[in-house]
Amino acid sequence: MTNADKPLVSVMTPVYNGEKFLAECIESVLAQTYSNFEYTIVNNCSTDRTLEIMESYANKDKRVRIHNNSVFLGVVDNHNNAFTLIPDRAKYCKVVGADDGLFPNCIEELVKVAEEYPTVGMVTSYVLDGSHVGFDRLPYPSTFLKGRDICRMRLLNGVKVFGGPSNSLIRSSVLKERQPFYKVGNYHGDTEAYLDLLQEYDFGFVHQVLSYNRRGKDSRTTAFLRKVNSYLVADIEELTRFGPIYLTAEERDPRLRQATKEYYKFLAQSVLEQRDKEFWNYHRERMRNLGVGIDYFKVGRFLFYRIIDIILNPKRTTEGVLRRIFKQSSESNS
Repeated sequence: MTNADKPLVSVMTPVYNGEKFLAECIESVLAQTYSNFEYTIVNNCSTDRTLEIMESYANKDKRVRIHNNSVFLGVVDNHNNAFTLIPDRAKYCKVVGADDGLFPNCIEELVKVAEEYPTVGMVTSYVLDGSHVGFDRLPYPSTFLKGRDICRMRLLNGVKVFGGPSNSLIRSSVLKERQPFYKVGNYHGDTEAYLDLLQEYDFGFVHQVLSYNRRGKDSRTTAFLRKVNSYLVADIEELTRFGPIYLTAEERDPRLRQATKEYYKFLAQSVLEQRDKEFWNYHRERMRNLGVGIDYFKVGRFLFYRIIDIILNPKRTTEGVLRRIFKQSSESNS
């Protein structure tokens, strides 16, 4: 297949103050074995050397294009803004975070699956998440799954294979018919968008490690999400919004009760750990967006249970504290 026969892929990197890893990210895109792509880097009013790095690559490679935002946008808004820049002739879109990177055959393998299955709206793969392979719960060789089936697997069994923006290839037509693609104010807006689009489209998967996600202190967004443990409340949001679509009431209700229980146990523990104002503001806002708010009676009930457990099981409590301290120390030194 000649370059002219290959579908055009629009690669996007929305970036704000990404000088530390941006060159590495750009190099990984330019090293792709798939050649028919255009690469747009969206500079979100950066104040470091981001623009300088972008320009140095754009001057050397005609596939690299620069877009400078006139005003600063939030993370989600900047991604949605990037999607409006996809050229009409592009059949697919591939986002690459400025902290992340692609392995050389990434786009080629993702496009291969998308071309083979025309009903697929998105394709993902295994991911090197820090030093671990992630999103590896699908049995081989499940290259194609009905959209409804993969969403049921996620909501019922916690099978997480979406991988995030840097790991997904999406049909441009899907993005254009859903604007804004990510829900404003939701750091997990990518997952929400995928669960939405898979109501109408199917899902493709490549059983290879094709991309790299940076973790811990080297990723500001990841560090924040881990700090507030955003994933617990995200489980409640997914079950609340998409449970009625993909699950029966008998399937959804026990899953939602369990997710809610785990969430309030976590909030109770967070009271004991004296989490800061930013932490509590984040969770108040997320629960308000669900239309329920934080149930402080439940927080108090689980806090009471936790205090009783500490009193009756001091050895286990001490061991748990030491494990958390060791884990935090390991992450900060990694």
